[in-house]
This record gives sequence, structure tokens and C-alpha cells, in this order.
Amino acid sequence: MDPRLVANRANWDERVDIHTRSAFYGVAAWLAKGTGPRPREVEALGDVSGLTLVHLQCHFGMDTMQWARAGAIVTGVDFSPAAIDEAIVLAERAGLSATTRFVCSDVHDAPIVLEGQRFDIVYVSLGALCWLPSVEAWAQVVADLLEPGGRLYIHDVHPFTFCLDDDGERIGYYSYFEEPDAPYVDDEPVTYTDGGTLTSTRNYQWNHSIAEIMGALQAAGLVIDVLREHDWTVFAQFPWLVEETTRHFVAPAGRQRIPLTFTILAHAPE
Repeated sequence: MDPRLVANRANWDERVDIHTRSAFYGVAAWLAKGTGPRPREVEALGDVSGLTLVHLQCHFGMDTMQWARAGAIVTGVDFSPAAIDEAIVLAERAGLSATTRFVCSDVHDAPIVLEGQRFDIVYVSLGALCWLPSVEAWAQVVADLLEPGGRLYIHDVHPFTFCLDDDGERIGYYSYFEEPDAPYVDDEPVTYTDGGTLTSTRNYQWNHSIAEIMGALQAAGLVIDVLREHDWTVFAQFPWLVEETTRHFVAPAGRQRIPLTFTILAHAPE
């Protein structure tokens, strides 16, 4: 594995315990409420009963299992052994083991580790692409995992925001475009959640422009059905964002809107 991804894996291994204990993820409440997929995702993908779904870079599997609660047969893939171990335990606690499996694999190796299995849906949730040096390699993985007619859903942080400083005030913090040999290097001892500190702090991240993401999917043979840029996000990425509703952050009145997240829907040709 790329040494930079090895460092990322050590960083994410340590995040698991912090995240499962955090108020940000709220595991106890998630178990008690039996939370399903977000309404916007259900609107995009419709009834998934009996469909196969693979979640790439699933972390410890909460988003994965929400689709199992909606009736899908789900597989979560993540490169962190600690995350996969926690996901398996959480699936048992949630009573979802029968329709859920978790596999430890680097995303690039997923088609091989999953032994050529193809899926009706490839699902990618927030905060995934920035951990990968090549969006073209990722797009080929997506294509290799989809059944003919199968669909991709991705909702992720907009690459424009990666260009801004931590206060969201100054542009030029990092390139808007993919820089495989010049990643953003971070050594912060904290994560995006509350609680806990890291010792394996070094991690590497890469930005990918909207055009690069769409072009990579098209080059891999997928058909783009929908691209939406959103003026909202689900976490306080910048200090000036205001929480309009629970986990729905927007620019305050009087401030110009910028793209904060995006959604792409695509499909593999029949």
C-alpha cells in the first residue's frame, strides 16, 4: 500500500474509538431510534428492498446499516481493521447481521477482495474522496463493482471548500485540482468529532475538482444522471456557518452562498 495511505489507516484506526464514543455520532441514540437512510437519499435511490448495496469507505458502518434497515442487502468496505471490527459488533447490537457484512479492504482492492461480486448500488457518503490520491482509480473501482444498470450515489464535501482556509475566509489554502504528488498534509491531534486525541496524527488528503470527478466516472464507462451542488452541509465546516435545522448548516443571512457539498447520481449502462 502507498505509504501515505498506510499513515491514513493508522490515523483512522485511532479515530474509531473516539468516534464511537462521540456525541457527534450518537451511537446509543442511533441504536435506540432504529435510524434509516436520510430522506434525500431515499428520494434519490427509491425503494431498495432486496437490492444489493456496497458502501465504500464505510468507517464503522452506521450509514451502511441504515440501508439494511431500509431492506437492502449491504456490504461495507473499509481499510481500517478497527473500524470493521467495530462495525461487525454494531451490526450484532442493531440486529442487522443477517443482511449486513463488513469487509476489511483498501478501496482500490475491493473488486478483488469481493471476488468479482457486482452490486445494484455503490454508495459513497460524506468525507470519502479526499482520502484518495486518484479519482480515476476510484471511478474504475466503482465501475467494476456495479451490475449493468446499477447505480452510484455519492454525496461529498464540495472541492471548492478545500481551497479555503480553516476560517473559510481566504482562498488559495490548497489547490482546487487533484495533485497526486503534492497532498495536503495534516498533523492535527483531533478529528472532526468531539472528544479524544490522536497519537497517529499524520494524514494525507487530496482534492478533486467536480470536472475531474465527473470526467473520471465517464472515462470508466458510467453515465452521469444528476449533478447537484448544494449551499448546505451537515457539519460546522466553517465558524460562520449557522445550523438552520439539525445537522443542516448554511451561510447566514447577508453572506454570499458558496457550494458546500455536492451529489452525483450515475449508472452503469445495460
